[in-house]
Amino acid sequence: MQLRRARGGKVQLGVLLALLLCSSLEGQENSFTINSVHMKSLPDWTVINGQNLTLQCVVDISTTSHIQPQHLMLFYKDDLVFHNISSTKTTESFFIPQARVYDSGTYKCTVILNNKEKTTQQYQVSVKGVPPPQVTLDKKEAIEGGVVMVNCSVPEEKGPIYFTIEKLELNSKHVKQKREKHCLDQNFVTLEFPIEEQDHVLIFRCQARIISGTSMEVSESSRSELVTVRESFSVPKFHVSPAGVITEGDQLLIKCTIQVTHLAREFPEIIIQKDKVIVANTKQGNEAIYSVMALVEHNGNYTCKVESSRISKVSSIMVNITELFSKPKLEFSSARLDQGEILDLSCSIPGAPPANFTLKKEDTIVSQAQNFTKVASKWDSGKYTCFAAIDKVVKESDMVQIAVCEMLSKPRISHDMGSEVIKGQTIEVSCQSINGTSPISYQLLKANRVLGSRVESSNDPAVFRDNPTEDVEYQCVVDNCHSQAKMFSNVLRVKVIAPVNEVKLSILLDEAVESGKEIVLRCSVNEGSGPITYKFYREKEGESFYKVISNDSQAFWRKPQASKEQEGQYYCTAFNRANRNVPSSNTLPVRVFLAPWKKGLIAVIVIGVIIATLVVGAKCYFLRKAKAKPRPVEMSRPAAPLLNSNNEKMSDPNVEANSHYGYNDDVGNHAMKPMNDNKAEPLNLDVEYTEVEVSSAEPHRALGTKGTETVYSEIRKAN
Repeated sequence: MQLRRARGGKVQLGVLLALLLCSSLEGQENSFTINSVHMKSLPDWTVINGQNLTLQCVVDISTTSHIQPQHLMLFYKDDLVFHNISSTKTTESFFIPQARVYDSGTYKCTVILNNKEKTTQQYQVSVKGVPPPQVTLDKKEAIEGGVVMVNCSVPEEKGPIYFTIEKLELNSKHVKQKREKHCLDQNFVTLEFPIEEQDHVLIFRCQARIISGTSMEVSESSRSELVTVRESFSVPKFHVSPAGVITEGDQLLIKCTIQVTHLAREFPEIIIQKDKVIVANTKQGNEAIYSVMALVEHNGNYTCKVESSRISKVSSIMVNITELFSKPKLEFSSARLDQGEILDLSCSIPGAPPANFTLKKEDTIVSQAQNFTKVASKWDSGKYTCFAAIDKVVKESDMVQIAVCEMLSKPRISHDMGSEVIKGQTIEVSCQSINGTSPISYQLLKANRVLGSRVESSNDPAVFRDNPTEDVEYQCVVDNCHSQAKMFSNVLRVKVIAPVNEVKLSILLDEAVESGKEIVLRCSVNEGSGPITYKFYREKEGESFYKVISNDSQAFWRKPQASKEQEGQYYCTAFNRANRNVPSSNTLPVRVFLAPWKKGLIAVIVIGVIIATLVVGAKCYFLRKAKAKPRPVEMSRPAAPLLNSNNEKMSDPNVEANSHYGYNDDVGNHAMKPMNDNKAEPLNLDVEYTEVEVSSAEPHRALGTKGTETVYSEIRKAN
């Protein structure tokens, strides 16, 4: 009984447990105990492959009942249940007929009685040996290039099994081919073995290995039946004619033949090689032919190779050819000539046998004589070969390369920009010699130093790139294979314009300028090519107040006499034709202050005005006060005007008194009036003064003062 079939009893385990539970419920008044459980193996724990094996589970149970209780026995292999049985016996067995390697493993037994359970220790069962495998073939007769299918199996065992199959020649211990395969779930393997050219009578040997626990069991090797191998085609054979000595000019014929068996599915390919070069081949028929007029270069080893699928057969032969005459030699005056020099070619054969000569330039015949001479031109450059013919044999000399060099024309130099270049801008300088043999070597000189070199394989211009930062001179130098000296181009002068940058506005002397003195503003640039346009601005004014164009790196604006009107914030701009944007300077504040003497004069005038104002004010105050007093003289006078001795009217004493002190009462503001106010009078007047004493009775006069006032009256007389 096999273990895997026994494991199908797992389904019945639940039913048996239920029956045991019911029986235990019926007899739960009885007491029992499982004393011990152990296993036995008959005949032993180690058996030979194919030997019968019996596993026993033995239990010792004590109970108060007179009837042995029913219990469940479970058999395990490698911790998996493979057999179970419900019994009242103390010993139950499991029989394994013809034990195999896959029956090896770790076994144990478990006894379940009601809710009590006891398990044995683990026991190791070992099955030694593997039965010899069976080897079968799909054919007993094979053809070269075919295959044989070999089947190796161990029907009694189960996978995994490791198979090894070897291919051997009969009566030989040498293994021609060995293949191995691991089958996990099969007990057989089928492998394909090719039949090769050296195979004649074959046998195949198979061996099986099975892992059992920690050890491996290996079977004996089994041999297959014999396999007879037949050729698909024979080894190739050479046939060379003419037989014997072969001389140059003879027709050489090399033939390679084979015989093909009737079992072959197709004709193999026949290949004739000379020094690994295929000279003839065929895929139809049983022979390949190589035919050529014999020359010395046909000497050598010839190989015939026949190939079909996996089969390849080879044979070789050496062919010797006697030389009729030596290879011609082409001599020349020089491999490199200047245009206009003499080109001299001569063809000869060692030993000087009579022959026909032909000189060729590449594929063009230039002469059918032994010698050739001409004045060289650039069209004569090329590859020259000499051919010599005796009878049918034509031999070719080694090729000679002749170079005729045309003198270079004076190189032209130019650049892609205009006459002016902005600083830092990349320019392309072209150099070209229209005439002259290439390759042409170009050099670009910058300020007499080599900036770059190029070699052109044609007469196309050589282009150099540069980023000039200042005015510069370029010149081209060209050279080729001609013997002349190097050629120089004209000098190319390039003017480099530097854009204006870093504009700065400054003031000479000091930012604070004394009124009346000169203001000088300077607008300067760090770098820039002239002419440069300078503009001076005052902040918050859209238009510039001064503009100048100069080649200098600075410009000035002057104001001879400064005043307060020139105070403010100033800035300037500067640009030239290279500027895309107009750079602006810093903002500069300018302050105008008064001179110290002007400040003193103004102070004096202000103080004088203040003093005059105070004096006038004081006088006005006193005059107003004087007008407010009563006039005693006028009150004591008679109503009629006073007359002097000459009957003239006397003037008012106050008025005269005022007139005497230079005041005119008629003027409302009491302004001063000259005494001789009427200078234009034609009359001469004699002035007499009359003194009049008047008593003063004003109470507000100074206390204790009493006296008389003298009043002068002016009397004018006509002369």
